[in-house]
Amino acid sequence: MKKYSILIVEDDLNIGDMLQEALEMESYSVRRAYSGTEALMIVENHKPDMILLDLMIPGISGEELIGRVDGVMTIVISAKSDLSSKINLLKKGASDYVTKPFAISELLARIEAHLRLADASGNNAVLSEGKSQVCVGNITLDNSLFMVTNGKERVNLTRTEAAILGLLMHNANRPIGRSTILDRISDDTPDCTERSLKQHVSNVRKKLRRLDNIDHIEAIYGIGFQYNEF
Repeated sequence: MKKYSILIVEDDLNIGDMLQEALEMESYSVRRAYSGTEALMIVENHKPDMILLDLMIPGISGEELIGRVDGVMTIVISAKSDLSSKINLLKKGASDYVTKPFAISELLARIEAHLRLADASGNNAVLSEGKSQVCVGNITLDNSLFMVTNGKERVNLTRTEAAILGLLMHNANRPIGRSTILDRISDDTPDCTERSLKQHVSNVRKKLRRLDNIDHIEAIYGIGFQYNEF
């Protein structure tokens, strides 16, 4: 069984010690950082599977750190409980948000769930460098041909539609924020704007339904969109 590595970014020693003890009892490998600057250095040299991040830390702020650790699942642990703060951080790229005080059993369950989903996505999403393909379940996207297939069934996509679908499929079963989608595809798809994104996604959803009559793309209220494997 894989031993996951988790980085705790927390300057409160008592909370950090409690988290470390609980995680090590569940057989996670744990590293500690006491500032945003230290956390960034650790991520660059020893990329963890997940970060548990307090927002009120010295150096680089927690909010800024989220935007600089792209590709690492991050669960925010904060005393800020207002909905707008949660939504804003999720849009910036946080995977989840847990409000202090919290039950350690709930946090451990959330950690396990996110890692399980990430494993499922990693095992089912396969990128072939030669063919530029990503496959999730029975659906295959060919980025070089802008085509998506399910067995013998196939539909053509626009460049923008292929870029959006590729990003969502690479992160299958995980919500991706609207701003994240726009940032990731902006270089290749200048026609996709904040105003037109919803329409592009709607077009992709309709084309995917032609393949298996399943609505694979889900709109996540206040966040963005998620590709679901069935």
